[in-house]
Amino acid sequence: MLRRVVATAQKPAVPLRTPISFPRRLLSAVRMSSETPLEDAIRSKVTEALNPSRLEIYNDSHKHAHHKPMQGSTSRETHFRLVITSEAFRSKMQPARHRLVYGLLRDEMAAEGGLHALQLRTMTPEEEERQKAKEEADKS
Repeated sequence: MLRRVVATAQKPAVPLRTPISFPRRLLSAVRMSSETPLEDAIRSKVTEALNPSRLEIYNDSHKHAHHKPMQGSTSRETHFRLVITSEAFRSKMQPARHRLVYGLLRDEMAAEGGLHALQLRTMTPEEEERQKAKEEADKS
């Protein structure tokens, strides 16, 4: 004998949550073991120390995988390019800004298979505004 189960339209005790889709980067931050641990460490340290208004992280490792020093390296996170805009750079010249960022990432650079190369573009908010204004003027 078959039993038929009929669902009744009762209001659930706990409201149902609608599924939310997250960008891949957010999901990787939530996972226990991230697919981009070095990028996550860079983002965390720079954000905590410099409170940037703009932080762009580009993983350029794939462009350098064929270089001789990278032979035998299994890491896919060796070469990064960062664009950082922060008030923390005010009254500092470029070398001092770069030393500040390199100091934050000292452990990542010293780790075996860690950060091999770092390209930095550091700006204050005013410098970023001047750059945007110049780009707009060049377009006209």
